[in-house]
Amino acid sequence: MRFERLVIDADETAFALDFHPKLTIIPGVGQLEREGLINELVGSLGSGRTGVHAEVSADNGGHFAIFRPRGARARVVDVDAATDVSSNFTDAEGHIDLLAVAGISTRDAKRAIRLTSRDLDAAAHHTQVIRRLATLDPETLWEAADAARESEHSLEHAATSSGSSPEDATVVSRIEERHERFEAAQRTAEESRRVSFIAGLITALALIPIAIFLGPQTTLLLAIIAALMLTVSLFRNYRVLRAHKAEMAALAEAGAQSYLGFHMQRIDGLIGSGKSRQQLIETKARHDEALARWAELAGDIGFDWAFEHRDEIEALASAIAGGHDSGISTEVDDTDDSTDYARAIMQRVDDASTFGPDGERLPLILDDALSGLTAELKAQIIEILVQVSNEHQIVLLTEEHDIASWTRNGAATGAMSIIEPSTVQTASG
Repeated sequence: MRFERLVIDADETAFALDFHPKLTIIPGVGQLEREGLINELVGSLGSGRTGVHAEVSADNGGHFAIFRPRGARARVVDVDAATDVSSNFTDAEGHIDLLAVAGISTRDAKRAIRLTSRDLDAAAHHTQVIRRLATLDPETLWEAADAARESEHSLEHAATSSGSSPEDATVVSRIEERHERFEAAQRTAEESRRVSFIAGLITALALIPIAIFLGPQTTLLLAIIAALMLTVSLFRNYRVLRAHKAEMAALAEAGAQSYLGFHMQRIDGLIGSGKSRQQLIETKARHDEALARWAELAGDIGFDWAFEHRDEIEALASAIAGGHDSGISTEVDDTDDSTDYARAIMQRVDDASTFGPDGERLPLILDDALSGLTAELKAQIIEILVQVSNEHQIVLLTEEHDIASWTRNGAATGAMSIIEPSTVQTASG
């Protein structure tokens, strides 16, 4: 299965992304935007959100359009035959869900097709990472992993219940935090302004009698004090302006100036609902705490990766405890050998090749997976991606702009496509 197009409607604004059948590179995309786009791509195959539509091509040559219009039932259309085939993709609850029909959860699908920099590095240095985790206290390790996974499930449930998505929680939390700073700065400035006004008025009224009875030196001292109070008041006002600017920046990140600006429109209702907003923020805070605890133990290794290799970790931990393993190295080798990374990518391609509905392959999405690598190694991996994409669709989302400059020649030949913010198709209703 390959993605051909993703269309997202948000109230009166819509945008469309057209994907290359082989390799699509989308540079300059921040973490929240990547998370949102991946959720929409996977969600378009699952139960999805209204207003998200997709066109896909199946391995057998079929061409399908998945429509989820607002205020109407979702449906799947066989484009070539111009017939409604929704009944073939309807789950037990009557929802259009290509993944559920195949017995696949949205979360498992997302995990199978998404490859992050942490996943790539861990897979490339598989043995060293297994050894590192095996040396940790097993009870503490798996307790932290369970807590992180459960908190992620809770966040997903809270987001779904509020009609949003997990990445919206980060946006809302950031907006709320900066709004609270702005209000606190306002309160401090108002209090300071009142004190400064009263003190300044008293000082002004007292200057003349003080000058008469105590002399000009005392008057100068009071004038200096008044000037200092004025400076403090101006500084308080500056802090209010800075806090307000930070709040507006957080809003802009989720608004129309963002590459995926529909996020702000989607969470408008959430921001307006105090109960839903507070529940989502509290759940997000607990999730962050659980992730921080896991990171203290495992560093930059994802808990999902640890669960996938739990048998190996526990087997080696038992060997270590029994004194049957020696020469253990807990350091990950930082070699620039592209062979390890190529092997890791191919393994994930194999995983995605039989994961889709009816055993179909699903596209592989690289979520800024090349960040932190040397320029030489990135170039080598991109060459590998170009070759792999002849048989398997790949979408590379990255925050780095230099990757686009390296690959423009490939885009010119038609071997791949590059989608940049200026080329995204948008429309207003």
